[in-house]
Amino acid sequence: MKMKRIIAVVLALALVFAFAACGKNTDDPADPTPVENNTDATPVAFANEGTIKIGGIGPITGDLAQYGMAVKLGAELAVAEINAAGGINGYEVAFNMQDDQGDAEKSVNAYNSLKDWDMQMLMGTVTSTPCVAVSAEAAADNMLLLTPSGSSIDAISAGDTCFRVCFSDDNQGIVAADYIADNNLATKVGVIFNSSDSYSTGIKDNLLTEAAARGFEIVAEEAFTNDSATDFSAQINNMQAAGAELVFLSMYYTPASLILKQARDIGYAPIFFGPDGMDGILGMENFDTTLAEGLRYLTPFLETATDDATVKFVTNFKNSYPDQASYLNQFAADAYDAIYALKAASELANVTADTAASEVGDLLKVALTQVSVDGVTGTAMSWAADGEPQKQPRVAIINDGTVAAA
Repeated sequence: MKMKRIIAVVLALALVFAFAACGKNTDDPADPTPVENNTDATPVAFANEGTIKIGGIGPITGDLAQYGMAVKLGAELAVAEINAAGGINGYEVAFNMQDDQGDAEKSVNAYNSLKDWDMQMLMGTVTSTPCVAVSAEAAADNMLLLTPSGSSIDAISAGDTCFRVCFSDDNQGIVAADYIADNNLATKVGVIFNSSDSYSTGIKDNLLTEAAARGFEIVAEEAFTNDSATDFSAQINNMQAAGAELVFLSMYYTPASLILKQARDIGYAPIFFGPDGMDGILGMENFDTTLAEGLRYLTPFLETATDDATVKFVTNFKNSYPDQASYLNQFAADAYDAIYALKAASELANVTADTAASEVGDLLKVALTQVSVDGVTGTAMSWAADGEPQKQPRVAIINDGTVAAA
């Protein structure tokens, strides 16, 4: 073995022990250190020199950190497992997650920082509005972008190198409406949505369209904006006055948690239902979990599922991050599957450490349409040329502070 390679292996071993001792830098959520080591103490002799570089972008600090940190940890776990098994095409994998705090401008800045790092492909962004901005940059650069959780239609519409792991907003709106109708949950439904957020409005629009086809009535439709996401008394009172038996919360969990509290304060207790943005609400700091009792939401991942892929993922996640249980959710699972999808496509396309990012884009936009991935969020997952995954969401319900299949 060359002396250069011996030194690299020794350094990798040192990093492994550091990971075991400090939880892979998760004590500092904003730490952008690329992940290059495996999860056990056995050094890996990679067949080839150099690294395949995967970038990540998401809110690992700020109000949406529950999503971004889950994605970061899920992706890092997959990278560590892949490196422990010899990497991708014999190359070590480096993963570099940059913080955008859920802000589009910061997300573009993070994308440019990752380009300076010589990123070859992007696993991101986490939330939809930043993803719309970044996907435009990625399409212009012919950079392969695979967002784990950006569900807005516009999040991957910029070009043919843009893909997603999660199901889209239109899919969520349709599935939610069908579930309400098929299970006779309500005949009078209200919707509260964030009119300044593409994720929120996209799901809402398709829910309303499908509701008309399925024969239940939308009795109230109430909007808010990011600047008014603290006091929901008017929206809640209008829901109650309209007789809404079910209120669909087309939003992320932070404003939803306030709505649940304010509804309880006035004694209004409809069925609450939401999209995948509800996932993580139980992990909010100082959140009264009894407020979420009976809350239903869409998700591709259930921690309690008994299939082999889920059991392996849950076990490895808990062993790797014993103090980070609140991040074990569908966002972590989506990111985990995203990394493995990139691995499958990169192996099919024979990507190397020397393959330029634009060439990777050309190779993977084809390879991703040719692979089938048995993941945590779906079996035999495949992708169409428009970047959409072929899989279906499930409905979860919160009972006694735990999540189960509805």
